[in-house]
Amino acid sequence: MRHYLDWLWAALAGAMLAVMLTLNSGLAAFTTPITASWVVHGIGAVAALILLRANLLLGGGRGDTGQGAGQVAAKPPLWSYLGGAPGAFAVALSSIAVNSELALAGGLSLLLVGQILFGLISDRWGLFGTPLRVLNRFDFLAALCVIGGSALIIYSRGA
Repeated sequence: MRHYLDWLWAALAGAMLAVMLTLNSGLAAFTTPITASWVVHGIGAVAALILLRANLLLGGGRGDTGQGAGQVAAKPPLWSYLGGAPGAFAVALSSIAVNSELALAGGLSLLLVGQILFGLISDRWGLFGTPLRVLNRFDFLAALCVIGGSALIIYSRGA
């Protein structure tokens, strides 16, 4: 059952990402992509603090660390704290893309292409501590399908 919950959380996160990009690109249209990125990360920090506080009040711990019962997770490497840096660039760049002729669907489809290609590279070489995984022809076929689907979304306007 846990397996399907993970799928649900991933799909929900994707939907939230689409909502965030829509709202942020609307703000970027009236200001600048950099200003919009600052605002979204500032509000995100406040929301994260509220979630952290609620988690602590409800007796939640650090969450599932993947460790066995009674084991303490090691300290994270320093580079693991830098996730906000590419996030700031991603938010600013996606705001530019969504406000272009790509619109939301085209921008999101290319965002997905970039994520899948980086994911395959990361799986293959274990970047940033991710588990190593041997890629097979189905991985490449799936990536080609996503790239093809993105091309259809972008180039099928008025078809």
